[in-house]
Amino acid sequence: MDFLELAETRYSVRKFSPHPVEREKLEAILRAGQVSPTACNNQPQRVLVAQSPEALERVRRCSVHHFGETLALLVCFDKTECWTRDYDGSPSGEVDASIVTTHMMLAAWELGIGSTWVMHFIPEAVRVEFSLPEGWEPVALLLMGYPAQDAAPSPLHSRKKPLEETVTYL
Repeated sequence: MDFLELAETRYSVRKFSPHPVEREKLEAILRAGQVSPTACNNQPQRVLVAQSPEALERVRRCSVHHFGETLALLVCFDKTECWTRDYDGSPSGEVDASIVTTHMMLAAWELGIGSTWVMHFIPEAVRVEFSLPEGWEPVALLLMGYPAQDAAPSPLHSRKKPLEETVTYL
């Protein structure tokens, strides 16, 4: 499938099958995150892989959003390793981690693995549950797994604003 078809068909899966993601597919997804562009190629992302029942239970204590996932990637960035703009001190870490998350999400879909990007989590709970080092900032929980047979996109999924509303030609 070409990229636009991949991007158009991918949706937030909110019901997963119990079938676990195979190691080689997980490695391919993580590789997609590794090759993602980051500011000055500093690669400040830190990805925690939760797939054991115990680790997934820890994820569940950090957010109210769960869909029977068999895998969760907690995407963070290390504040000490991200590029910072000189003129205003704005760090690139959140953007870098978001790009990494997007690459992994799309790579997963290409492999038949669904995901839901959860930003609604409790950062302090994540820090405690996963003993995050000082300076690591959690950005996203990427809940993943094979879509259940009756999984379907949200009714809002295909609703897109016209380009004229979101793009300005200069």
